[in-house]
Amino acid sequence: MARSGPPVAVVLRPLGLGDLLTGVPAVRAIRAAVPGHRLVLATTRALEPLAPLIDAVDEVLPARELEPLDWTDPSPELAVDLHGKGPASHVIVAVLHPERLLTFDSPGYPGPAWYADEHEVHRWCRLVAEGLGVPADPDALDLDVPLVPPPVAGAAVVHPGAAFPGRRWPVDRFGAVARHLAAGGHDVRITGGPGEVALARSVAAAAGLGEDAVLAGRTSALELAALVAAARVVVSGDTGVAHLATAYRRPSVVLFGPVSPALWGPPPRSQHVALWHGDGVGDPWGTELDPALARITVDEVTGALDALMSRV
Repeated sequence: MARSGPPVAVVLRPLGLGDLLTGVPAVRAIRAAVPGHRLVLATTRALEPLAPLIDAVDEVLPARELEPLDWTDPSPELAVDLHGKGPASHVIVAVLHPERLLTFDSPGYPGPAWYADEHEVHRWCRLVAEGLGVPADPDALDLDVPLVPPPVAGAAVVHPGAAFPGRRWPVDRFGAVARHLAAGGHDVRITGGPGEVALARSVAAAAGLGEDAVLAGRTSALELAALVAAARVVVSGDTGVAHLATAYRRPSVVLFGPVSPALWGPPPRSQHVALWHGDGVGDPWGTELDPALARITVDEVTGALDALMSRV
């Protein structure tokens, strides 16, 4: 079938919120490499509303992790695997039969080498820079502010959830931090997904806050982004909300456990503080609180918050 319209570039990134946001600089570099292409981002339906906030995406193709794409158009001119080191993810874009395919090196797929100890943002920037010959700025992480109004402006956002128990700081400690922020006169709001409502309520109860402080399960993806974009400060574990704080340059304190901030942490900006007491890589999918995360104390977090807000 002959192609009509501009050439197409398909970019595969159907993962979580933090994964999408760490890939934003690479997506922008792809756009710079093929400015006349229609850039299609293959990502999850949950993240589809956020794609227009990246000033590089023309269209979203709903996708699921490591599942074939529902692609019926003619073969794209370019396909880029921003999912993983392959080959399981490489084949998903390869079967589109693009004229050009960009992946990390794996059997049957030549490309740049994958380095396990490389920061996630730098990894994808390097893939694009080496593969397409364009500069890729790892600090190009910003998002447009959503047009929807934030549920609250100027809130102190406390996000206690994480995908796995190993990355979840204890409820009583998050509660103590939330209580400290409230005692300082901040409008504290506890965020989370639909499956984290009970967790958020437990944190609010531990902080002595009412039900109105709990926004978990009550915000869309765009409303959550708007909330963070308008926040006074954000405190969370190593999860997607921390990357939203980076994207909107909001003051944040991020608690790291099994994974070092050298791999997933915020860029070296004055408004972000990363706390970590590890000495290696733990299990990010662990079912028990990671020892490195457990070493972070309430006093350490409240002290970091007070120091941060005094200077920004």
